[in-house]
Amino acid sequence: MSDPADVLADLLAGRLPPGVHRWSSEADESEVVAAAARAGWACAVVDGARASSKYRFLAAVGRALRFPGTYGQNLDALADLLADVPGPIVLVWEEWGALAAAEPGTFAALVDLFSERAADPRRPGFVVLLHGRGPDDTDSPERRPDA
Repeated sequence: MSDPADVLADLLAGRLPPGVHRWSSEADESEVVAAAARAGWACAVVDGARASSKYRFLAAVGRALRFPGTYGQNLDALADLLADVPGPIVLVWEEWGALAAAEPGTFAALVDLFSERAADPRRPGFVVLLHGRGPDDTDSPERRPDA
């Protein structure tokens, strides 16, 4: 995996394939949105600190990706609607470690679902950036295990 600090630049430049990636950066949301826009990508952000349960995350990702009001807020509905997300799009999942620690099975299912969507060559580019600390991180910001 690339240096997490360079992940966004590498993804937007096409040097790294779409998928789910750890990303460490001090960039604020407006800088990320602007960088994505310059590269022709849309950007959506989910505040994981406020979405530390499956239900809250599914609701938050639905808002971030502007899903219709009929969105069922379950994994099957998420998979169905991800197939129709126009792209390319970068989804920044801030403070993802909260859900990963609270519900590791849900987190793993979401990563699998996002990875499958990103790998679909028939769909526009889709990237999820896991920003912030994970449940296995130490106090050292240099320790960044793969997701």
